Amino acid sequence: MPATSASDSKKLVSVVIPCYYSEKTIEKVVSMTREVLVSLGYRYEFVLVNDGSTDGTFERIRSLCMSDPAVTGINFAKNFGQHSAIIAGLRHVHGDYVMLMDDDMQTHPSQCKLLLDEMEKDEHDVVFAKYPQHKEALWRRVGSEFTLWTMRVLTGRPKGIEASNFLVMKRFVCDEMVKYDGPYVYIQGLMFRATHNMVNVTVKHFDREVGTSGYTLRSLVRLWSTVLNFSMVPLRFASVAGAALGLLGLIWAVVLVVQKLLDPSIQTGWSSLMVTVILCSGIIVMFLGLIGEYLGRLTMTVSKTPQYVLKEVVEDEGACRER
Repeated sequence: MPATSASDSKKLVSVVIPCYYSEKTIEKVVSMTREVLVSLGYRYEFVLVNDGSTDGTFERIRSLCMSDPAVTGINFAKNFGQHSAIIAGLRHVHGDYVMLMDDDMQTHPSQCKLLLDEMEKDEHDVVFAKYPQHKEALWRRVGSEFTLWTMRVLTGRPKGIEASNFLVMKRFVCDEMVKYDGPYVYIQGLMFRATHNMVNVTVKHFDREVGTSGYTLRSLVRLWSTVLNFSMVPLRFASVAGAALGLLGLIWAVVLVVQKLLDPSIQTGWSSLMVTVILCSGIIVMFLGLIGEYLGRLTMTVSKTPQYVLKEVVEDEGACRER
């Protein structure tokens, strides 16, 4: 049930928070964010998605739902990943604005005002938080920079925009994103398909209050690979590279023939032949693997592999009817 602490003329802000082993922080995140939204005069609702945590996270979420009808709790049957949790939450929002936050206090509630103030100018469809200083390990920062570059090339992300999971978007962007029903979810890729009217706002990046990041190198690589669902660039690159290598091979063959005609004593080099075969074979196998990845993802999509499986949803049914 959207909170009615402000007048009905005020916009409703839906806050979606994916939760993963956050039993010690989620109540504080919700409480502080609620205070900020109320102080700004907004109506609010929270959608909290437990992404397979086996600690007391969902019990904390259930308690929040019982104490505040503006909170909806979603429980996954197992861990499906942060982006699947986000899109599940997006399917339960009702707000004019939709805000995405993390559950660890790094995307600090005190910074929400900066994003909402920029959104109120009504000049952009999405407002991303931008961090001047990241509280992350060096390898994570390097990986993030590589991801930003590749995502700009592969998904058409507007140049100069730094995407993050701390953002505010207009409702129509959310409505467009949730139409996607494929099994490989990439939230920023879905946003870039919906709009390029985006802006960054610089916010402070806080330290994580409890625990460490749930992302491992393997899970980050898996997340990065979801870009294949939103771009044909790798396949087009494979075609161009194949054509270029074919042309190079043809030129080299002509050069060898001319050399042989000019100097019949030249011996054909076994080493150069093997190097060429190994190089070309490696490239061919790499591109076959790329094509296989696309075909595998197509098979998973056609077979209706689920984005997530809902185990339980806790919300105020009367409030839903009122909406």
